[in-house]
Amino acid sequence: MINDNKLSALVLEHTVFDCIEFHREGFQNENDVQFNLEILIGQIENTNAYKVTLILDGTKKEEYKLKIALSGFFSINEQQLPEDISVDMLIKNNAVAILMPYLRAEVSLLTSQPEVDCVVMPVFNVNAMMNEQ
Repeated sequence: MINDNKLSALVLEHTVFDCIEFHREGFQNENDVQFNLEILIGQIENTNAYKVTLILDGTKKEEYKLKIALSGFFSINEQQLPEDISVDMLIKNNAVAILMPYLRAEVSLLTSQPEVDCVVMPVFNVNAMMNEQ
């Protein structure tokens, strides 16, 4: 049995894909895939809940464009929140890290089609990414 003091203060309530798009523009080629990731974080009004959305735009010139938007709905159990960690820090770092494997898996699924080289996105340092934003 897991001891209550080992539980995270951050609870993932729901995960949904808001958008999954793939647009073919040409045949398989040697161009590199370029990605742009946008991270949106907002508190749901009058609640202790947050919505975190990752929006990934990918382009492989002259072959395809893709767009994936993934949202996670999180609640905070304030009794489990360590004193040295703010809610803001918990959401920014941990919520994004929790969602990234879902996003990476969807990119691989979308690009594992005929005439497309499957893309396996690298593991990201979420803390460094959030510090840049």
